[in-house]
Amino acid sequence: MKKCEYCAKEISYHEMFCSDECQNSSNQFYEMREKYQKPFSIINGIFVLAIGICLFLYAFTREIGAIGMSVSMLVLGVMYLFLPFPPEIMIHKFKLKKSILISRVIAGALILIGVVVLILYFTKVI
Repeated sequence: MKKCEYCAKEISYHEMFCSDECQNSSNQFYEMREKYQKPFSIINGIFVLAIGICLFLYAFTREIGAIGMSVSMLVLGVMYLFLPFPPEIMIHKFKLKKSILISRVIAGALILIGVVVLILYFTKVI
């Protein structure tokens, strides 16, 4: 059986979605992704690069490295939380609803790691 492109319920081979609600949710997601994909990609690239640079700087100046890494992770986490745009491979494998959930879990992990790094830095553990 074929699965719904949004929620992964089993459907007939002649349909893409199991209901109008799934189709509307899917269309809304793809319209939002089309609208915000370019700023999302630019911000994503900048802050992922910033994490690498701050990790390198951590060896020389702990202040800039730790604070820069945590701020970059927090920004990425908040961005992934509000704009969960999973890659097409993930959408194809898990379908759209589960892919968005996985992206939001990753966002929560990034926020948590960023907060932990800040707490460890300000308590002088790292």
